[in-house]
Amino acid sequence: MSMARDITARAHPLWLAYILHRLSGLGLALFLPFHFWILSLALTSPDRLDGFLAFAEIGIVKLAEFGLVFLLAVHMFGGLRLMAMEWLPWTPPQKTLAAGAVAVSFLVATLFLMQAV
Repeated sequence: MSMARDITARAHPLWLAYILHRLSGLGLALFLPFHFWILSLALTSPDRLDGFLAFAEIGIVKLAEFGLVFLLAVHMFGGLRLMAMEWLPWTPPQKTLAAGAVAVSFLVATLFLMQAV
């Protein structure tokens, strides 16, 4: 009985929002050192930076950028949802805020992809 309850708890939308927020934070934390290294190429090796920027024009890289912007937006809107939960004097509908955070994040990432292509 307890195992069945654990499985249904993990299918709850707010648990999924929690996991998505944690994974997006982890993905961004892993990306940041790479991003700073690429930015340092502007100072240390402009030719290598130009090569990387040419590589960034490939379609699959643009799709990966979509994923990165989605992770960033999910993490930001998920954090705003958590702050609303803690700081607002009334209790907002958590499932609605979680779904809204993912929907707005997908919209932001899609707009970014459309601009990039």
